[in-house]
Amino acid sequence: MLLIHCPHCAEALPEVEFTYAGEAHIVRPARPAEASDEAWRDFLFIRANPRGPHFERWRHTHGCARYFNAVRDTVTDRFLTTYPAGSPKPDLAALKEGQS
Repeated sequence: MLLIHCPHCAEALPEVEFTYAGEAHIVRPARPAEASDEAWRDFLFIRANPRGPHFERWRHTHGCARYFNAVRDTVTDRFLTTYPAGSPKPDLAALKEGQS
């Protein structure tokens, strides 16, 4: 069973309590009406889809209902960390050091 740590509830809970909400740290164009078609397409649909550590957004649907961000390794499905939405990206090098 995959356990996910909710940074708001400070508990590690089964994944069925959570909902994946896409890639984290996607910046909406400041003036959408003035964005080019390509810039708007990139904002809506183009994602990094990396192999390895991936910044993701999650929601604790069956708990506090709040959004948070996570770094999950897409190869091992292991969560490296979770942190409140709106926080800056954690240092990936430091997270990888903590794995070994």
